[in-house]
Amino acid sequence: MTLLQITNFNIVCASFGGFITLFGLVSYLFKERYYLSEALISLLAGVVFSPNAANFIKPLEYANGSDQNLANITLYFTRLVLDVQLVICGVGLPKKFMYYEWKSLSLLLGPGMCGMWICSSLIIWGLVPNLSFLHALAVGACVTPTDPVLSNSIVKGKFADENIPKDLQNLIIAESGANDGLGYPFLFIALYLIKYVGSGGAGQPGGASLAMSYWFGVTWAYTIIFGTIYGAIVGWLAKELLRFAEKRKLIDRESLLVFAITLALFISGTCGMIGSDDVLASFIAGNVFNMDDWFRTETLDDSLHPPIDMLLNLAVFMWFGAVCPWNMFLRNDIIPIYRLIFIGILILLFRRIPVVYLMHKKIHQIDGPRQLFFAGFFGPIGVSAIFYLFVSLQFLGQVTVDGVVREDAVKLGDVTTIVVWFLTICSIVVHGLSVPLAKLIYRLPRTFSTLIGSNPNGESGGETFNIREQAQKGAIIIRHKLRQRPEHTTTNSPPSPVFRSKGSVMRLTTSRGESGGVTIPSPTSPIGSLGTMPNGGPQETLDDLRPVKCPSSVNVVEDPGGITGEGTEREKH
Repeated sequence: MTLLQITNFNIVCASFGGFITLFGLVSYLFKERYYLSEALISLLAGVVFSPNAANFIKPLEYANGSDQNLANITLYFTRLVLDVQLVICGVGLPKKFMYYEWKSLSLLLGPGMCGMWICSSLIIWGLVPNLSFLHALAVGACVTPTDPVLSNSIVKGKFADENIPKDLQNLIIAESGANDGLGYPFLFIALYLIKYVGSGGAGQPGGASLAMSYWFGVTWAYTIIFGTIYGAIVGWLAKELLRFAEKRKLIDRESLLVFAITLALFISGTCGMIGSDDVLASFIAGNVFNMDDWFRTETLDDSLHPPIDMLLNLAVFMWFGAVCPWNMFLRNDIIPIYRLIFIGILILLFRRIPVVYLMHKKIHQIDGPRQLFFAGFFGPIGVSAIFYLFVSLQFLGQVTVDGVVREDAVKLGDVTTIVVWFLTICSIVVHGLSVPLAKLIYRLPRTFSTLIGSNPNGESGGETFNIREQAQKGAIIIRHKLRQRPEHTTTNSPPSPVFRSKGSVMRLTTSRGESGGVTIPSPTSPIGSLGTMPNGGPQETLDDLRPVKCPSSVNVVEDPGGITGEGTEREKH
């Protein structure tokens, strides 16, 4: 009888669960001290577990050895992650944020996206050999949207809270959520023209007029506009039904917290069945669902969405590390590796920064060069790019002549796969390391100045703060002043205060000891012996005191009538 069950399911659960458990033990150190993104760490973990290394995660085997099945799995996985993330993004924005900030968003989603699309396409067209500009437009469209998953990891956390204004954080999140769904028009105007015009329209009659009719009718009217209306209706109905159930105490707390997640799953499934834009619909539904800010404030103290957000991020980037075609970057007949590196550098520098610079004076959230650089540089390429990659591959598989995929469609699919995957990896690595590298560069001058200013004997060349010595001197001065205080008469002296700590009561007496110090009872003095020790021993003076830890809350009782008299009580916190 075989007891061992080393199956793919058990291996995946052990690998994924073990990584998240171990990462969780040091997550604060990596994320809040070293400012490393969880996307980068999980990507590296996916590479370690992939068939290229430990071979614990075997994506092609899960897809029954079919590349098409593997592509479908990755497409649906990215769809699910984007839909859930975009509903969470929409719910997390302030009340009516899209309504109040429509000017800034319209600039980023209109001229901003067009500029990023053209800049990316020009760079790809210039560096990929034997690639037409129409094909470059299709590849550039995949990397035009900014990724909401990576954006959330950048604009949230300790670094973002300390360095980025809240209104700019919300603007970047809203832009990344909205432009994901708006990537369809940029992609499909190129794909329709390639299908019906490219290679003379071989196998696909209709020409440019049919291509444009599909672009306006299917892409804009059905995919974008209908998806927006559908998301708004579903979000509004969900909001009203939830408020109705909550007012009548029909819903429990657990169902309330998970409501936004289930809403994302519903939209993903229904939009997928009708063939509309579920990505844009999810973001719109999240905004409308939280338009009165009730759900966000109601769930503000509960921590369900952040753990789900983290699990999805870790899972999808681990999957990327396992399924990424690493070998194609070095061995392919399309583009050499040095050109890929140049594309990565130029895309990160000129895809977004010049566009944001031209518009920043019209965007009130961007105030100063630091915020301008941040808004321009941190427009990451991630999950949304892989999603559009597999959407385009699915479409290109339908461009056929006599049942065989057309040659130009095959070549475009290979170019898109190599370039988009490489740019995604570049963005994850560069944006994941940008903050820690910036902090390191910022601290290096201080470190060098400290080293240069130190003496050979190890003593600092500059003035030092001797905190311990200064504290001791201060304590000596205080004791000296206490000894020099004039004697108080016992007849006119005010009643001694009583200090209550937890259940014990201590009175500070005003009598003088032989050494001239003010006498106080021992910390263990009971309530019945406030002036003298219970065993008749000598009382302690301030000269003999040592530091004593006090509780966070001390009750001070002023009792003019004695312990049993009528006094007033104040509590000091």
